[in-house]
Amino acid sequence: PSRLGGPWLLGVLACLLLWGSPGAWASYLRRSSSCMPIPHRMALCYDIGYSEMRIPNLLEHETMPEVIQQSSSWLPLLARECHPDARIFLCSLFAPICLDRSIYPCRSLCEAVKRSCAPVMACYGYPWPEILNCNKFPADHELCIAAVSTDENSSSRRMPRASCKDCELEEASTAREILENLCADDFAVKIRILRKNMTTTISDFDLDSSRVEVLKHGPLLRTEIPARLQQWLDIDATCVHNIMRGTHAGVFVVSGEVQSDKVVVNKAYAWQKNRNLHQAVRRWKHHRCPEQVG
Repeated sequence: PSRLGGPWLLGVLACLLLWGSPGAWASYLRRSSSCMPIPHRMALCYDIGYSEMRIPNLLEHETMPEVIQQSSSWLPLLARECHPDARIFLCSLFAPICLDRSIYPCRSLCEAVKRSCAPVMACYGYPWPEILNCNKFPADHELCIAAVSTDENSSSRRMPRASCKDCELEEASTAREILENLCADDFAVKIRILRKNMTTTISDFDLDSSRVEVLKHGPLLRTEIPARLQQWLDIDATCVHNIMRGTHAGVFVVSGEVQSDKVVVNKAYAWQKNRNLHQAVRRWKHHRCPEQVG
């Protein structure tokens, strides 16, 4: 079941650690507060799995317009898919669930999200804000919201991470330009990518191993390219998400560079209805890159 629907809420409540006293974490409820419906305009948390939130929230926002304005600034980071629990973490603070006591995110949840998302924020010159200082949140043995995604339930796959580099489909104007780009990169491969799920959190992608055509392997062995590309699909969620553009499956020509133990995709072209790309691939077999001439 999706962790963003009704079953997700039950899962979160099951993860609450019912030990320790509320201490300072319950002081929020001593102030005057009220339950209000989460509005459609609050895109960060609408349809998160519960319908009402407390005002003031746990970040001291006292009006709904203020909450909507402040929470919307986090949408770009959420779109980078830097951590599967980022939305749960942020909404536990921006739109706390209406219970008879305040429930903060566990310190470990904050640290996990920060570990994955702070580097992405740093790409754009933003530090991790002091209001989200993980030391302010309760330890795991206290009453708090724990992480939903863990290493144990991720089927041993590496946690997807967003890269600083924006990755989009290329719109090359000529076959010659495509050939120049393929020459400039370490490797070039025609592949088919399959989306395993269509959730609003991080999607999983698979490489169709029967549809791998190596155009250029560079320093890699041909036999190791499928595994390297699957690793790229696993860890660079933002890039793959942008390339797929919401589709279930697609054929692409991707090229990039080899960096120690991983590959980084620099260029990606959609195969469908791309005459220039088809022409470039047909010419590639007999094409000589400038550095190979002479």
